[in-house]
Amino acid sequence: MAKCKVQKSMAQKTSIEMEQSEEKAEKEPRIRRGRVDSLDLYEITDYELDILTTGSPSSIFLNFAVSMISVACSFLIALLTTTISSIHIFSVFVIIVTICFIAGLILFIIWLKSRKDTTKIIQRIRKRMPTENYDESGG
Repeated sequence: MAKCKVQKSMAQKTSIEMEQSEEKAEKEPRIRRGRVDSLDLYEITDYELDILTTGSPSSIFLNFAVSMISVACSFLIALLTTTISSIHIFSVFVIIVTICFIAGLILFIIWLKSRKDTTKIIQRIRKRMPTENYDESGG
């Protein structure tokens, strides 16, 4: 008799659980999945993740190089197209042109040398994966 009561209560619990799971199934979205043959997972360090998310810091060098060269060109055009009567103002313009051209050139050279940081990090991450030959049948 006790065995029958246990079986009856288990059947009731099972039916309640089935009803609850059916209610959940109605509320949850249907998930469709297209399978792929294989996945490659790459482990990366925090430093590599930071570089990949923020981009290479060398882009700042390029931004400043372009702005410095633009300022230098603007002041150079002003020097070449106007007559400046004061030697002090003329000297200030020449100093600004010289400093901005030199700074722009230095920043541009720094950018040229450091612009491949992100590409190098991606190549280093990809080299961690061992190369294995797979046949066309997926095995």
